[in-house]
Amino acid sequence: MRLFSYFIPILAATGLISAGEAPALASVWDVTLNDLDGKPHPLAQHKGKVLLIVNVASKCGFTKQYAGLEKLHQSHQAKGLVLIGVPSNDFGGQEPGTAEEIKTFCTRTYGVTFPILEKVKVGGADATLLYRWLTTRPGCGVVKWNFTKFLVERDGTTVRQFGSSTKPDDAALLKAIDEALEKSK
Repeated sequence: MRLFSYFIPILAATGLISAGEAPALASVWDVTLNDLDGKPHPLAQHKGKVLLIVNVASKCGFTKQYAGLEKLHQSHQAKGLVLIGVPSNDFGGQEPGTAEEIKTFCTRTYGVTFPILEKVKVGGADATLLYRWLTTRPGCGVVKWNFTKFLVERDGTTVRQFGSSTKPDDAALLKAIDEALEKSK
């Protein structure tokens, strides 16, 4: 039994077994994470907006997506889109930096102005509440790599997942964002 319990987090991280029950949250608005300065960032402050939550990393092959994410943020912010970056070091140790290093990298290298929150675990038994909730939404699943995108509609409960290779200017992603922005204006 002891040997099996050792493998549970590994199997959960790979998606071969469930990491547990979905957290009892009414919506994404019930989640609070800290920002890179250590201050609380309640997602409820974005209630009524459309969220694009992306697990980010500064040393990944997809890191160049920061430029496209910032462009998407600039072009859709006034329409009601809130883009949120959530650093994670879960995949290949590709986000080893401190909060200050992450903040400096994002602003100096890519001119990021959208919120970047604290570094968290996005998979496995130790995944943060936000990612445990996102990955248990209908049609969504485990985060397989950096730059996985979760589109959360204005109601805070309807979620769509897009993989790492989906670029910020991908036609299907843009269509989903525009449709979400048009709902319940």
